[in-house]
Amino acid sequence: MKSNTPIIVKTFHGLETVLAEELKALGASNTRLLKRAVSCTGDLALIYRANYELRTALRVLIPIHTFEVSNERAYYRAVREVEWNQYLDVSGTLAVDAVLSGGIFRHSQYMALLTKDAIVDYYRDRYARRPNINPEAPHLRVHARIHGSKCTLLLDASGDSLHKRGYRRDTVEAPLNEVLAAGLVLLSGWNDTGPFVDPMCGSGTIAIEAALLAANIPPQRTRSSFGFFRWKNFDRKLWERVKAEADARVKQPIFPIYASDKEGRARNATAINLLSAGLEGLVQVQKIPFEKLSPPEAAGVLITNPPYDERLRLEDVACFYKVIGNRLKKAWSGWTAWIISSNREALNYIGLQPSQKMILYNGALECVFQKFELHKNDQRD
Repeated sequence: MKSNTPIIVKTFHGLETVLAEELKALGASNTRLLKRAVSCTGDLALIYRANYELRTALRVLIPIHTFEVSNERAYYRAVREVEWNQYLDVSGTLAVDAVLSGGIFRHSQYMALLTKDAIVDYYRDRYARRPNINPEAPHLRVHARIHGSKCTLLLDASGDSLHKRGYRRDTVEAPLNEVLAAGLVLLSGWNDTGPFVDPMCGSGTIAIEAALLAANIPPQRTRSSFGFFRWKNFDRKLWERVKAEADARVKQPIFPIYASDKEGRARNATAINLLSAGLEGLVQVQKIPFEKLSPPEAAGVLITNPPYDERLRLEDVACFYKVIGNRLKKAWSGWTAWIISSNREALNYIGLQPSQKMILYNGALECVFQKFELHKNDQRD
C-alpha cells in the first residue's frame, strides 16, 4: 500500500479527539475528526500499528472506492466494476456488512446481500468460480457505508472489534467497554503522573486500561489474529517488526494503581482479569467500601463508574451519590476525581461543582463524564 493510503478509524462518540492524538503519535498524517471516527493517511506499517497500539479504536478500515448512485442497479454495477482480485483470490472467503443512512436505500441487509452478489459475480465472470462466504473469519471483510447517494466500500483491517482485548475472563453486571475505559483515562490526562485509583472497580476495566497505559503495553498484546493477517498483501516481516518495536517500549510504571470495591465478587473478577492481562503485579486490589477507603499519601487521579441499580428507589440513589460526594470532600483533598454515570440526576447529588463535563457513550448508553477538582476548601468539618 502507498504511504498516503487513506485510513478511517472508528471509535465512540466523544473519543474522536484522543483517538486523533493517538494516531498522530503513531505517525499518521492528515488527521481529521469525523462522527465517531477519525480519518488519516499512512502506510501499511501504520495500519499494523493502529490495530496493535491504539487504545481508543474500535475498528481500522481502508476505503478503496467511493461513488454516487441513485438506485440499486447502478449500485450493483459500481461495486462489480472494482478490481476485487487485487484484494482477494477466488479461492478465498468473503464477508460483507452494510450501514445505511439518508433514505435512498432502506434495508441494510439487502444492500449487504447486493454488495456480496456484485463481488461474487465479478469473480464468476472472470474465473467461472466464486469465493465462499465466511461471516466469522473471512479472508476479506468488506464494509459498505451508504449515506444518501454517496457510497464507500472499505476493507476491514481489524477483524474482531478492537475493544476485545482478550483479558476479560470474569465480569460483574454492566461492565464498561474496554475502549471507553481507555478513553476515560486518556481524557483525564493521567499517564503515570501520580497514583491512580478506581474505588468502585467492578470488573476492573478502568484500572486495567490505566495499567496498560502506564506500562506502555500494547492493548492487543495477547491477540492472536487481525483481519489484515489474511490479506493478499500481508507482510509478515513488517508486522513482526512493528510488533517487536511496540513490545520493546514496555516499561515499569512509576506510580501505584489501586482498584477496590465493596463487593467480594467484583474484587475477585478484577483479580482474575488482571491475571489474564499479565498485570497482577501492577494493580493493588482490595475489598473495601469507598466510604472507608483512605487515599494514597500523594495526590493523584481517581476515575470511577459507580454502580447503579435501576431497581433502587430515588432516595437510595440520592443517598449513595451523596456519600460519594461527602467522602471526596472529606478525605480526597488535592485529588482530581472523574466520575462517569448514565444517571444524570444521580450525579447532581454528589454536591460538588464539576469543572468539566463530557457526553460519552458506553455502547448505545449515553453517559456523562464529570471532572471534580478537590481543593482544600471543599473539605467539611
